[in-house]
Amino acid sequence: MLQVHKGEDRGPAEHGWLSSRHSFSFAGYHDPAHMGFGPLRVINEDRVQPGQGFGTHAHQDMEIISYVLDGALEHKDSMGTGSVIRYGDVQRMSAGTGVQHSEFNHSNREPVHFLQIWIIPERRGIAPSYEEKHFPTESKRGRLRLIASDDGREGSVLVHQDVAIYASIVDGADRLQHALEPGRIAYLHLIRGSLSANGIALKGGDALKITDETAVVVDGGNDAEFLLFDLPR
Repeated sequence: MLQVHKGEDRGPAEHGWLSSRHSFSFAGYHDPAHMGFGPLRVINEDRVQPGQGFGTHAHQDMEIISYVLDGALEHKDSMGTGSVIRYGDVQRMSAGTGVQHSEFNHSNREPVHFLQIWIIPERRGIAPSYEEKHFPTESKRGRLRLIASDDGREGSVLVHQDVAIYASIVDGADRLQHALEPGRIAYLHLIRGSLSANGIALKGGDALKITDETAVVVDGGNDAEFLLFDLPR
């Protein structure tokens, strides 16, 4: 079964310093039809104005992944980690038993645009941890580049859940196929550009929920960048 979630139907949040679009119910946005997908709980597309950001706040029992699209995102946390990530960087923070962190636009001149992704971990009460890795553009062009997994294989960041997250950039004649094992579901989030997934046309901001299918097939890309989540039900 294939179900499209149009980008314009995401939950909006406008706070002046922050413009956000929520793929799933989050904060003041509630939609019973979009409460998550398998263990995938949050995809927020955030744009933060120069010099602004999220002050120190707490998280617990959640795998949090940041994927920067433009600009520079500054991170600090109670584990003593501090860093600035840019396009191509993937940051993973396991909140586990509890962590406090802040996220700010590192620039006083340019906005920062990024995806924040939350995944429910396979178990509660793990030790908090942090990791970041860089994935060059060419490693994603015309192929599915594994960026997060439950065992850190192929140089991906490690998440404490039976998921595999791939990033890709496709254009022109590129055609990609990803097999789904029995009992697995998939979620394709198109960041920008346009493409066809399993015969369905998508544009930037759109997503496709994929259940009871044997594969995900992507083609017809036009400067398209996307994330593909291979998930347990």
